[in-house]
Amino acid sequence: MEKIRISKLLSTQGLCSRREADLYIEQGLVTVDGEVVTELGTRAFAHQKIELKKAAQLQQSARVTILLNKPIGYISHLDEDKDYPPAASLVVPENFFQTHLDSTKNAKFNTRGLAPAGRLDIDSSGLLILTQDGRIAKLLIGENSPIEKEYLVRVEGKLPPSGLATLCHGLSLDGQALQPAKVSWQNENQLRFVLKEGKKRQIRRMCELVGLHVVGLKRIRIGQIPLGNLPVGAWRYLRANEKF
Repeated sequence: MEKIRISKLLSTQGLCSRREADLYIEQGLVTVDGEVVTELGTRAFAHQKIELKKAAQLQQSARVTILLNKPIGYISHLDEDKDYPPAASLVVPENFFQTHLDSTKNAKFNTRGLAPAGRLDIDSSGLLILTQDGRIAKLLIGENSPIEKEYLVRVEGKLPPSGLATLCHGLSLDGQALQPAKVSWQNENQLRFVLKEGKKRQIRRMCELVGLHVVGLKRIRIGQIPLGNLPVGAWRYLRANEKF
């Protein structure tokens, strides 16, 4: 049996991300079978008991995750077109959408480390998750993520008789077969897509392959979290009782 890096074991167990694990190890906040580990790269067997000390657990619980209704014209990540504002710039107190469910929440928080968990194109709108929690980022954008993302897509063009079935299963992008999707008509010019993967501009490229042109795209759900009545450009916290 081979030993595995402790940071990987912590990530696999869903306790934190690998990056967070390294920070906790440096702080002496990780134990293996009750013994504190402080050296980066330390390995252990999968059957050993690996835990985060209470101080690390408190740091985890303090990490913020928010929901943003991204407008068209904003980029998701800072590594995209620098001529456009990043979605994170909207996370300011005046855009906080407070309801009775968030009456105890303060609109001000330390945004350090807040990053998008997934992309939403500059010409697309809707639900974007930004988080400081590596566990949530891994869940939403990690390889083989099980989380569904739902979109409403306005299209132009004529879909051939077999086009809907082809959109559901049968297309490839960049030489790789796409995972099965759920695609259905909402009305005569709007499709509903439910995907688990998220290749760059995937829905637009899928539609092009069957003769359709996307004129509007909005993400309305990620996992069990709907966009709901969150206004365009506004944000709110992920609540304690909400799970993806």
